[in-house]
Amino acid sequence: MPDGPRYDDDFYAWTQYQAEVLRTMRRADNRLDRERLAEEIEDLGKSERNAVRSQIRRIIEHLLKLGCSPAEEPRYSWMRSVAEARATLRDEISPTLWRDAEAMLPILYRDGRRQAALGLQDHGEHGAAASLPTACPYTLDQILADEWYPGRAS
Repeated sequence: MPDGPRYDDDFYAWTQYQAEVLRTMRRADNRLDRERLAEEIEDLGKSERNAVRSQIRRIIEHLLKLGCSPAEEPRYSWMRSVAEARATLRDEISPTLWRDAEAMLPILYRDGRRQAALGLQDHGEHGAAASLPTACPYTLDQILADEWYPGRAS
């Protein structure tokens, strides 16, 4: 793309491209602090990326609890948390951030699994915590699907 990614189409990709453009500009105007400006723009993109990753970890944590916990009481709270995170992601995820999430899914799963295990253990559900799958049982499409929730383990 000669002009790079479009701001409205993929904010994260736009921030990374614009930072690179700033760094490669000729030094015709020394008043512009290109390097710091480029870093700040990159950081905006990283904040967006980190927010997406955080929401995906949150969804994974609660999907695991829904699938493995025998408890009845907090189920709707977990579902509400998943629904809120999915709604937030609809506003934030871009094609570039989708690819990043797919590439990072094993690590995001590991982190979400750790949170789920700690939460289950905190409520005395040691068996459920021990039964959490070691590898991610969900696709990114399932994680982000509006009405998809895992069935309970028997």
